[in-house]
Amino acid sequence: MLATTLTAAAAPLPATPALLIVHGLFGSARNWGVIARHLASRRDVISVDMRNHGQSPRESSQSYPDMAQDLAEVIMAHGAPMDVLGHSMGGKAAMQLALTRPELLRKLVVADIAPVAYGHDQSGHIHAMRALDLSNLTQRSEADCRLSALIEDPALRAFFLQSLDLKTQPPAWRLNLDVLEAEMPKIVGWPDTKAVFDQPTLFLTGGRSHYVRAEHRDTIKALFPKARFAKLPYAGHWLHAESPRAFEQTVEVFLQA
Repeated sequence: MLATTLTAAAAPLPATPALLIVHGLFGSARNWGVIARHLASRRDVISVDMRNHGQSPRESSQSYPDMAQDLAEVIMAHGAPMDVLGHSMGGKAAMQLALTRPELLRKLVVADIAPVAYGHDQSGHIHAMRALDLSNLTQRSEADCRLSALIEDPALRAFFLQSLDLKTQPPAWRLNLDVLEAEMPKIVGWPDTKAVFDQPTLFLTGGRSHYVRAEHRDTIKALFPKARFAKLPYAGHWLHAESPRAFEQTVEVFLQA
């Protein structure tokens, strides 16, 4: 079972399903803490650590059918149906879940990813994390300084370093880097599932991101015929971190419609 974080709703409304938040590659439930609390004004919000991330079990596979089965187990344990929000890798896992177990979902939000195979590879980031000198490391600021020699983007470094556990000696990544590297073709790929999810679905993208393109729309509509599209114009791929309040508002409007 995946590790979960439950953010209890302050004033849950009758018949309002819980929201399940599914993070992307190299992420964790803790990345979504503030957004989860803000979205919990009307419902329970459950965030998960995906397999091989955070506090969840280490497994040999990172395939989308396996990740979808993990999410199905979480929903069945907490009560179906749920609304599901997934970003990037988590968005693909959520789409796979919706296509194969549609009875477990009411609505689906897919953040900046399409049900297609991509040509890029994230293994370079794994190499950078492996290359980080963890000896005598006690402060995140020092880790950031060391990682800056390998990764220029400070926002990207900050994101990765949220998965560095400085309480262990020596410090350790809360990521199964070996499996994530070995399974990278599956992570950037797509299982080409032949099914339809005929419930409301929002594809929410960043205006500065190129992950969801115009040529993807026919594929999206074939799998998700009730798909709607929205864009946060000043955000990139990590749209929930770059425009969090606009992200929350857009998701809330869609879920309450």
